Amino acid sequence: GTAGMGLAGAIPLASKAQNPPKDDEQILFIGDNIAVANTAYGKVRGYILRGIHTYLGIPYGADTSGENRFMPPQKPQPWTNVRPAVWWGNTAPQIMEKRYADAYSSFVDHWNYDDVSEDCLRINVWTPVPDAKKRPVIVWLHGGGFVNGNGIEQDGYNGENLSRMGDVVFCSLNHRLGTLGFTNLAGVGGEKFAASGNVGMLDIVAALEWVRDNIANFGGDPGNVTIIGQSGGGAKVCALTAMPSAKGLFHKAVALSGSMLGGVSKEYSEKLGELVLKEAGLGPNDMGKLQQIPWREYIDIANRAVAKAADEARRLGLARAGFSPVADGRFLMDKPFYGDLSHFSADIPMIICSTFNESSPSRVDSTLEKVSLADVKEKLKTRFGEKSDDVADAYAKVFPDKKPIEIWSMVMSNRKNAIAAADAKSKQKAPVYLAWFGWQPPLFDGRMRAFHCNDICFWFNNTDLMLTHTGGGARPRRLSEKMAKSFVNFARTGNPNGGGLPNWPRYTSENGETMILDDVCLVKNDPDREARKALP
Repeated sequence: GTAGMGLAGAIPLASKAQNPPKDDEQILFIGDNIAVANTAYGKVRGYILRGIHTYLGIPYGADTSGENRFMPPQKPQPWTNVRPAVWWGNTAPQIMEKRYADAYSSFVDHWNYDDVSEDCLRINVWTPVPDAKKRPVIVWLHGGGFVNGNGIEQDGYNGENLSRMGDVVFCSLNHRLGTLGFTNLAGVGGEKFAASGNVGMLDIVAALEWVRDNIANFGGDPGNVTIIGQSGGGAKVCALTAMPSAKGLFHKAVALSGSMLGGVSKEYSEKLGELVLKEAGLGPNDMGKLQQIPWREYIDIANRAVAKAADEARRLGLARAGFSPVADGRFLMDKPFYGDLSHFSADIPMIICSTFNESSPSRVDSTLEKVSLADVKEKLKTRFGEKSDDVADAYAKVFPDKKPIEIWSMVMSNRKNAIAAADAKSKQKAPVYLAWFGWQPPLFDGRMRAFHCNDICFWFNNTDLMLTHTGGGARPRRLSEKMAKSFVNFARTGNPNGGGLPNWPRYTSENGETMILDDVCLVKNDPDREARKALP
């Protein structure tokens, strides 16, 4: 947690601001009358770090344990004293055992985790000044699929630098995940549990309602809110655009390296809910007991049920199974997203971005740098079967300058889902802008390439903070300045242009306009279209 705060000397990797002050003066201020702000539930006291007012772990919802488990989020209990908002809220329940078992992954992503509990509905706020200026508001949704993660998981999630650079209010949050956020018990529990398959997303809606009702007290404009997420967070962004209860709570959207065009099958999710109850040794009249099982034990029970539901998932031919938002037609649209031209999502401008190398097989195995194209074709058979030769050859033809290991990486990281989301969204009236991030850090002997998560710190002006993703220094900072300023422009106006990148046209299915983000940025028309045609 201290790493995320950026307190000098705590963890050297995360102790530097992007643009530190030149004078060697005091940079942290905290005290009884410093950084005090009002919320609808009581006053909070944060701190000022390098000129940015910071508030951590503010409750936006009540404890979700006990009778609140599987229920829509409840309002937090008001408090009378000034509440300290100087430390992160609890991480949502998830499997924490062996979280740091992979030393390289722990090093690269520099994981930050704190206490874990069902009392996890907390929001963090960074703002230049909690005044009446009405700044654009940015709300960050963390990755980790719908199962893992938290709002401060990586140092690059920190909102201080972007808040300062863009004069914006930056928020991040924790919400229910996995088995406790998306177990659909409506089929066995009836109307009382109607929302249970989507309570993790309803938590985010509650956080956005908190922003609507409180962010003006922190210098933010509730009428200008941008949601942004990466990986699973990108999928959460898409899901919010398909939730009736989220209408009017945000005005722009950004999905990085993750998207979705529909939720989990209602039929499957209800069957899975029945299996969860059975696996717990309970019946329909025992729902209260299901709410009292210790959360760690419950996760194991629910995951065993997923394994037993595998045949059902195959029978239905599901692309998405397990615990994630449910297309129930009530809390989440049960039709393909963005298909309705009159839906509120039609008015939401959007940026969609993916990276060249979401998967980089050779990052920690240098021997893979020497694979041949024939080796790559063999490797791809586990995913593409008899089509593997055609796929590898198509990518090699379109990208003749790439080594076989890079072809392998780009195939496994293909843009099929990003293009599908952009194509669907482009039919609506609000623009969608498409980007492809190709910047490669000089780490692990150049084998990291443009990997999954690497672009986050560039959008947030944090390349000197997330050193294990960039190496730091002027080279990544130059690209970050352009990306972060373009993002702030988008958050302010719905148009990213004017931030230093080349002219960025809106995406069309016909031309596939794509902003390539690298040391030299440029726009290309669907640069991998011919390669993608070979994908099954």
